[in-house]
Amino acid sequence: SVLSTQSTGEAIIKKLEDYSDVVLRRTKDYLPFLSRLCLVATFMEDGVRMWSQWKEQSNYINHHWGCGSILSNMFVIYNLFGQLIPSVLVLARKYVKISVGLLFGVVFIQTVGYGILFDVRFLLRNVALLGGLVLLLAESMGETKSMFAGVPTLGENRPQNYMQLAGRVLICLMFLTLLGEMSFNNVFTELVRAVELIVGLPLMICVCIGYKTKLASCCLVFWLFFLNIYLNPFWMYSSSRAMHDFVKYDFFQTLSVIGGLLYVVTNGPGGVSFDEHKKNW
Repeated sequence: SVLSTQSTGEAIIKKLEDYSDVVLRRTKDYLPFLSRLCLVATFMEDGVRMWSQWKEQSNYINHHWGCGSILSNMFVIYNLFGQLIPSVLVLARKYVKISVGLLFGVVFIQTVGYGILFDVRFLLRNVALLGGLVLLLAESMGETKSMFAGVPTLGENRPQNYMQLAGRVLICLMFLTLLGEMSFNNVFTELVRAVELIVGLPLMICVCIGYKTKLASCCLVFWLFFLNIYLNPFWMYSSSRAMHDFVKYDFFQTLSVIGGLLYVVTNGPGGVSFDEHKKNW
């Protein structure tokens, strides 16, 4: 009976993999763009926020550091244009390496500027945010190599493989930071969060180690999409309430995780993964 149960489980997984392959074939033309859009969505939202809350952001930096209005306004200007322009270039697949470098700079400057170094939760989120940028950089490296030397094999592009591994690990780290603390103010919401952990964590581990990666990523994309709409409906809060910004922040951070998972679905886990090693067994 154990063998029959195991074979049944394998048959179900095989059928799910077949369904996911069908979905991927039908969406292959626009899935890469959607992946990049989700990955840079949090940067685009933050860039727009810099414009809409220019005075508040400038005053906060000036008050926090006592650096004067000129430097505080320069901080806002850099975060405005340093996020919107690179994000558009990434979507257009132009100057991707330079754009990713500028976004890396934004993450670093915000980590220091907002004093996130001393807030472990937000520091981990900022570090995890780099996972999406690493995946974008890995994709760009793969495209560059393909232009000059044909389609690369796994052994030909080791740096890209390790970057994909680092990106997967950091995306999983961001998922863990999004789980949040259970307050039990709303029992049903906290039950949903508990299910999110029970269902999502094993799938994220599969993505992290590169086992059944595309299937696990597909399941997580659908799972997180609907959870994000339910748990982070920032549009239901007045923009004048602090809760609006907190929930909106979580919404776009979750979009970044979804973007990273879509990248894995589109490009595969890379050479450093169980899936690729199984091909050589």
